[in-house]
Amino acid sequence: LHPSFFFPVYEVVAVTGDVKGAGTDANVFVTLFGDFGVTPKIHLASNDKDNFERGSEDKFTIEAPNLGRLKKITIGHNNRGSSAGWFLDKAFVYIINEIKQTHDVNNWFAMDEGDGKIQRDLLVGSVQPTGQNNTIQFMVLIRATTSRFAGGISATYGFCLNLTKNMFIFDVLMNKFSILLMVTFKHFSRCVYPGIIYNVQVMTGDLRGAGTNSKIHLVMHGYKGLKNSGKIFLEGGAFERGLIDIFNVEICELISPLSRVTIGHDNGAVGAGWFCEKVVIYCPFTGIEQTFPCGTWLDEDEGDGLIERELYEMVSLRQKKQKKFPWSLWIWTSDVKGAGTDAQVFLQIYGEKGKSDEIKLENNSDSFEQGQLDKFMIEMPDIGRLLKLRIWHEKRHPFAGWHLAKVTLLKTLTNEKYSFECGRWLDINEDDNEIVRELPATGALIIKYRVTICTGNVSGSGTDATVFLNVIGDLGDTGERLMIMSKNNVNKFEKGNHDEFLIEAVFLGLVNRVRVGHDGRGGGCGWFLDKVMVREEGQPESMAVEFPCDRWLDRNEDDGQIVRELVPAGDGLRLFNVSYHISIKTGNVNGASSDSRVFVKLYGEKGDTDKVILAVSDNDLRNYFETGRTDTFTIETFDIGKINRLLIGHTNEGLRAGWFLDSVQISVPVHGLQYMFPSHRWLCKDEADGKVEVEIYPSEILDIEQLNSYEVHVFTGNMWGAGTDANVYVNIYGETGDTGERRLRKSNNLNKFEKDATGRVDIFSITAVDLGVLKKLRIRHDNSQASAGWFLDRVEIVDEKDDTTYFFPCKRWLAVDEDDGQLARELVPVDEAFMKKGDDDDEEESEATLGLEQKAMSTTYTVQVKTGDKKYAGTDANVFMILYGTKDDTGIINLRASKTHKNKFERGMIDEFTVEAVDLGPLKKLRIGHNNCGSAGWFLDWVEVDAPSMGQKLRFPCGRWLDKGEDDGVIVRDLFINPLQTQLYTPFVPYEIKFFTGDLFGAGTNADVFIVLYGRNAVCTQQKSLCVNKRERKMYFERAAEDMFIVELQDVGDVIEKIRIGHDNRGVNPGWHLDRVEIRRLLRKGKGSETVIFPCERWLAKSEDDGEIIRELVPSDIITEKLLRDGNLKVNEVEVEDALETHTYKVSVMTGDLNGAGTDANVFLTIYGDLGDTGERKLGKSETNNNKFERGCVDKFTIEAVDLGQVFKIKIRHDNSMMNADWYLDQVEVLDVDTEEVFLFLCERWLSRKREDRLIQRVFYVKGYEGVRESVNSRKSSALSVKSVDSNMNKKNKKKKDEEQTELPIIPYHVNICTGLERDANTTSRAYVIIIGANHTQTERLWLDLPDGRKGFEAGSLESFESHGLDVGEMKKVELGHDGATPESCWLVDELSVAVPTKGVKYIFSCKCWLAKDRGDGLTARLFNVLDAEAVFISQKVIYEVTVVTGDVQNAGTDTQIFMSVFGVNGSTEEMLLEKNEDRFERGQEDTFNMEIDDIAPLKKMRLRIDGSGSRPDWFVIMRNLTTEEVSVFTYEDWLSKTRGPKRTMICEMAAVVDEEIMVELTTYIVQVKTSDVAGAGTDANVWVIIFGENGDTGTLALKECNKSNKFERKQVDTFRFSEILSLGELSKIRVWHDNTGLAPGWHLDYIDVKDELLDKTFRFPCDRWLAKNDDDGQIMRELACANNDYLDLNEKTKYEICVKTGDTAETKENVWIVLEGKKGRSKEFIMENSSKKKRFLRGNVDRFDFSSKNVGDIVGICLGHIPKDGKKVKAEAHWHVEEVAITEKELGNKYVFSCNALIPLSTKRDDPMTFECTKTFESFASKARSLVPIKYEIIVITGDEKGAGTDANVFITIYGSNGDSGRRQLRQKFRNLFEREQTDRFLLEMLDMGEMQKLRVEHDNSGLSPGWLLDRVEVTNTANGVTTIFLCGKWLDTKRADGKISRVLFPKY
Repeated sequence: LHPSFFFPVYEVVAVTGDVKGAGTDANVFVTLFGDFGVTPKIHLASNDKDNFERGSEDKFTIEAPNLGRLKKITIGHNNRGSSAGWFLDKAFVYIINEIKQTHDVNNWFAMDEGDGKIQRDLLVGSVQPTGQNNTIQFMVLIRATTSRFAGGISATYGFCLNLTKNMFIFDVLMNKFSILLMVTFKHFSRCVYPGIIYNVQVMTGDLRGAGTNSKIHLVMHGYKGLKNSGKIFLEGGAFERGLIDIFNVEICELISPLSRVTIGHDNGAVGAGWFCEKVVIYCPFTGIEQTFPCGTWLDEDEGDGLIERELYEMVSLRQKKQKKFPWSLWIWTSDVKGAGTDAQVFLQIYGEKGKSDEIKLENNSDSFEQGQLDKFMIEMPDIGRLLKLRIWHEKRHPFAGWHLAKVTLLKTLTNEKYSFECGRWLDINEDDNEIVRELPATGALIIKYRVTICTGNVSGSGTDATVFLNVIGDLGDTGERLMIMSKNNVNKFEKGNHDEFLIEAVFLGLVNRVRVGHDGRGGGCGWFLDKVMVREEGQPESMAVEFPCDRWLDRNEDDGQIVRELVPAGDGLRLFNVSYHISIKTGNVNGASSDSRVFVKLYGEKGDTDKVILAVSDNDLRNYFETGRTDTFTIETFDIGKINRLLIGHTNEGLRAGWFLDSVQISVPVHGLQYMFPSHRWLCKDEADGKVEVEIYPSEILDIEQLNSYEVHVFTGNMWGAGTDANVYVNIYGETGDTGERRLRKSNNLNKFEKDATGRVDIFSITAVDLGVLKKLRIRHDNSQASAGWFLDRVEIVDEKDDTTYFFPCKRWLAVDEDDGQLARELVPVDEAFMKKGDDDDEEESEATLGLEQKAMSTTYTVQVKTGDKKYAGTDANVFMILYGTKDDTGIINLRASKTHKNKFERGMIDEFTVEAVDLGPLKKLRIGHNNCGSAGWFLDWVEVDAPSMGQKLRFPCGRWLDKGEDDGVIVRDLFINPLQTQLYTPFVPYEIKFFTGDLFGAGTNADVFIVLYGRNAVCTQQKSLCVNKRERKMYFERAAEDMFIVELQDVGDVIEKIRIGHDNRGVNPGWHLDRVEIRRLLRKGKGSETVIFPCERWLAKSEDDGEIIRELVPSDIITEKLLRDGNLKVNEVEVEDALETHTYKVSVMTGDLNGAGTDANVFLTIYGDLGDTGERKLGKSETNNNKFERGCVDKFTIEAVDLGQVFKIKIRHDNSMMNADWYLDQVEVLDVDTEEVFLFLCERWLSRKREDRLIQRVFYVKGYEGVRESVNSRKSSALSVKSVDSNMNKKNKKKKDEEQTELPIIPYHVNICTGLERDANTTSRAYVIIIGANHTQTERLWLDLPDGRKGFEAGSLESFESHGLDVGEMKKVELGHDGATPESCWLVDELSVAVPTKGVKYIFSCKCWLAKDRGDGLTARLFNVLDAEAVFISQKVIYEVTVVTGDVQNAGTDTQIFMSVFGVNGSTEEMLLEKNEDRFERGQEDTFNMEIDDIAPLKKMRLRIDGSGSRPDWFVIMRNLTTEEVSVFTYEDWLSKTRGPKRTMICEMAAVVDEEIMVELTTYIVQVKTSDVAGAGTDANVWVIIFGENGDTGTLALKECNKSNKFERKQVDTFRFSEILSLGELSKIRVWHDNTGLAPGWHLDYIDVKDELLDKTFRFPCDRWLAKNDDDGQIMRELACANNDYLDLNEKTKYEICVKTGDTAETKENVWIVLEGKKGRSKEFIMENSSKKKRFLRGNVDRFDFSSKNVGDIVGICLGHIPKDGKKVKAEAHWHVEEVAITEKELGNKYVFSCNALIPLSTKRDDPMTFECTKTFESFASKARSLVPIKYEIIVITGDEKGAGTDANVFITIYGSNGDSGRRQLRQKFRNLFEREQTDRFLLEMLDMGEMQKLRVEHDNSGLSPGWLLDRVEVTNTANGVTTIFLCGKWLDTKRADGKISRVLFPKY
């Protein structure tokens, strides 16, 4: 073959259209697709700069391998340049000298023109759809072997031959091939290869950040993956959150059904990450719709990081839809002046097998122009041979006229061609003034039909609405034609008129049906239609077919229908018409309702209906298609047979056109079938895929259930004004569903719902599907008419199927001005036995009895509505609400009667309402709004719904305006639960409580009455006030009255032991005589109730009886009523025999003998016992003193209460009233007179707002109490204890996580949060963190609650928290969030740090991000990865359990600040504050708590210090325990006080006692200080020292008492003696300083000698330096190293002890060798021998070896090997398991630990050992002491660059290293203004070698005019080795900024 056959030259010709702006400056690219392959994307470029200009033809040549037959090309541009848009007319592609392939395009490639695409796929053969290609093509396949291929490899080549030339061109060059193997000719029947269009829907997930700006691509794979579509870029999609993007993809292969799809993106945008929910692909050609779920991120930063995924079909979701075939539609507009139109054009095509849908032709700005050909691709089902075409446009104005020349249709798969000639106007001013034309395809006749419409002759029968009519015949129909031009009347459709119209249509055959209706618009739209007559034009009237109607087409008349189908006279309409009952459910999502007009079209086996506007609802709900509602419509039309699909949509009219359609249900009673059409999608231009109509296929077809009749008996109450004239609606609920809301229209009484003393009842009949057992009834009225208020007594419903009667008692008003103002009630059925009991008893008892039963079956919601605290936030409008549950909703609830405020919904107020509902299920959302009346604008903060019977309190945040003029103008909002603010508690149960007021003069009360119920084991309810406002207090508790309340309270168990009843003594007549109380509750098992009677017959009045207003009552009788199986009620009365007795308690209160100890305030006391408590009692009248609670006095009181059992606790408080309210309470003594037991409570504390902790309420426990203590503010763990809801847990792994959590320990986490400074950066929301570790372990949500009751994070604040959570191991991520859900709850987090003291690490996250709904990306929680954090290593802590015992001596307790320091073998701690926590460290008390202490064990001693602050600065401490794995006991038994005890000291040291062994002995230190023999060497200043040794330090010792009167003089030795000091052992250094006071403070110190008398050893500390501000280096503090410690020669030999621990896996009989790697060198190899006599390296054993070596310095690594003993070769593989190696250097005692845990292979070679790094080092005291040499440290302090960053205060620094701390050093320089803004200050301090830097404390004294200081960082450089350590700060040290601290601890950044 010719070489050009294998590498042909392709020529591409692009013809740019001749329209305005057609040319482009962009780069154009093309890709060719053929049978044998695909070219890459090729840039069409040439030397001509002016390519692609308007009307030009550009040619380009492309060299490429032979592609075989071209199938398609892809052409597009990159949208760059000033004029990127391009109008391409056509494209030609051909091989040079071969046939040309033409591609008609005639379309824009522009983002702002046409369909917005800049790239298109053009298919071969898509040209000239009305012509035939006569070329016969053959594919020639030549399989040949050529010598040019290595090894004679075979290859196959193909090319096309065209027989139109009557010749074959074989220019075969045989010399190119060695053998011609095979030549195959394959015939192709045709050359037209049309594309297959696939409808692709891509759904983006509804998650935060789900959308993407990247380019999305798709690959569709055919059956078994044999064919695919190639990569298709989905251009023009939005890919926004929650949206569905739709694409029509054209490819040249039929590959449906697909096996899989590949979807991905190029990751090339800022917001590249994308969450793909699913891909749905529909192939009209096969009718198969496939769903490919994804539900995964395509994001490099989420999940597995993939940005391309393979998706597989969920076969269960596959739908088989009607097949549709592609047709090419060409429309010629005539070349007549004014022939073009801008109107929207529609067409419908009829065939032998049916008709198409109405097809809307997209009209661009330049379509249907004069003389123009417009081309479209349409899809139609198989309707057989085409018969006619109807075409029309929608505009009826004068300039919309259109002159249509002809229409051609080509079925691209079969090349069937139809031509429809027209040549007429579609114009209201031309021709016959019609804008509809029917064009025949087969030469059929066009007939004019004369239609006469006869309007009836009844009053108001005419209409102004627009009337339409459709004439239906055997051969088709006319479609709906508007009856505009009457031939005989100007004013159409008037009363008695006969209006004639002409309809031109293709011959219909025998006319057998007429569909007529109107649009229901206009003032007088109702229409009475008499008949319609139809005849062919020219025929006599006698030939007309008459279609009688004689009915109203009026929403308010007849059956309310405005569209009717008529059959010829004489035919029964019911015989021909079928009723289709359509129930349409609108979704229950926000904004689901629609104001638009909804239409449906049904498709059946026998035909399909027209589009029918659903105008009149059967259930008469007036406002149609509202959220969550079901509307029912009836369509009567001809029988279309079995329904196979449904078209539903709306006209997109109205302000709220968007609609969320949940489902459609169609019942066809004639067929006995019910069709279910699920939708659950938006029909909205702005939601999802933007469609407003959708085709739905039935998911299931059911047989219609049996209908049932229900007889509803409604009893109106017999009281004044009880009747109503309003419209009443009911909805009956049963086990299997509900009836839907039905209006009660036709009663047995003419005047319904009227009051009647004779007990008249209104009876209604309702037919519905069988509901099963009835569960509830919702009844309401619409408040219409003048007398709308209605008192409903009850409703009885008779189920006629089984003659069962259900009783629904109500006895409440449904009125806006009565009761709670509600117009709707939900009623539950009660048993007939209870109703009969009500007939026997009086009416009130009946009402009470039924009330409890109904309360138990219903749910009472307490709704609190918070109006925002903004200007004009309140509203005067009428507010309503709907609660939505998973099962049902409440319907509209008018919030009229607020229980808290008369004037509702005012600024900053919380209004409370009560809502009752039945069986809503768990609440999921709430809708709230108002009617926009009055001063309507309202800012709603939140709504809180408390459901006690369900045990949950739900918060629905809003934080937005409901105002037409604010925000988005919405006045109704849907609110959703914020799970983070949900509170759960133990559910409450209902109690019916009856109060019987005595029949005595003045027995009633207006006071606020309360009650508390007690069960066994002191279980009690909360105190419940029975009246919520003043109005109710006046209504109830009148003389001789019986008042009943149904309240929900905590469940106190099966037995009510007692009740406490009382009142607040307020109101005009507060005194109350109570006769008795009866409490009824339902039985736990079976139906019935139990009534407990509590007799009283006493006054609760200050001026009557004993003056008490609180009484405790015990039960006398219990009455049980139980419903038996036979329906009878059994009553049993039992007398209570074992009731608790009433005891008298004598209370003695002793006021302390201190200055100002007495109080004039009112004092209240509560006594707690193991059987209950007294409730709070006011200690009113003292039995011993007229003026009670005076200094040093004892006051006695008597309290009567039911037996409390063993008294163990009291709560005492005062109300802080009067002038001298402060009170010092010494003790309280409680005497049980009946048992003579005395209970003593030691108090000795202030109750004062000015002293101690400023509390005026305290809890005290009886002396000797050993149980758990609770402080005043701790929550009681009772039935009401609130549990926070943590929705963070993954439900799938919940069980697994719970198992893990039980094993994980609890550890502390320290969290610091810095809030930003921007506007609105602060938040009042509640913040939390979740710590996440490896393997998905995580803590619970750790709430960060601010101390002192503060709410919110202020801008610029720095808050610190200590939380306790699970130990998750190595931290991986941290989630930070808050519970705010409103737009205003925004929070700008600047920095987050999380420290884990037990791990010794701190992570600092630089956040600088918003946590807000309306800021940034809208997230209120974020995940931070520790990889992005700055890790700081802090000192590791160990959790110790600390027990403190305070002595039992008078005034032993304290409120002073207590500090503790602990000293151990491995260091010491800083001073730690012991938190008072309200009630710690009190007399005779043992307090146990946990503390974080540095890992310094084993402990040696402890130092305690008090600072003498507080109201009670003295403390008598006995003992302290510190416990981890071992218990260390520290005993003191003396006062810490300046004024008490023999020592009069505020500091004490205690030696640790471990297992009865004292760790440190007492000694005496003799300190000799030698002042140098230098001029001016002496000092007058005060001098202090601290001595440091291996057991810690002595603390500060003042050098005061000396053997000489004038201390520290030149050349003088001063001796000081310090006795009873815990020995420090070997000493290492001493710190000495003075205070620079006196006339001559400068001091030249020679040396200090310290003698330890216990060790009988003297330690010398040479100095020979000045301690003076004006001499030497200006320092007045020096650290002196001990001269006794000789320096070690590191070059000499030393000994090493090696301890090797063998693991449990593998032991060895062979030898092991080791090499030590140190900082100073490497040791020789040491063999650790194994012998038969002394076996080593056995499982679990520890073996010790000693060997000498040169000193290698600090050991950093070891090499281990495993060798045979005899040196022979290794025959079999063997290993030795080494677990740990510990090496001790004998000279200094340093220990190095290596955690190996490895298998060492046996090998004769030594060149491949295993190496291990040192994991832990223990430096000995001797080593540290020897390294203490003076070193100069350069300290650089850098101040921040912000306004006011500098400070005038004195700055101090303390450096902590591995060798100890530096002491507090002041940073000062002469003649320099230090620490100014953005300034760097350098200081040089000499200190003993600190070792490795661990932390740094920097602080200032807050002095000067501007003490606040922003410290950027501190850099410390060891000048000896040049190592610099950086300590970052970036925080304020300012009492007025951040956290208010002026001291910071900084950790090094490495």
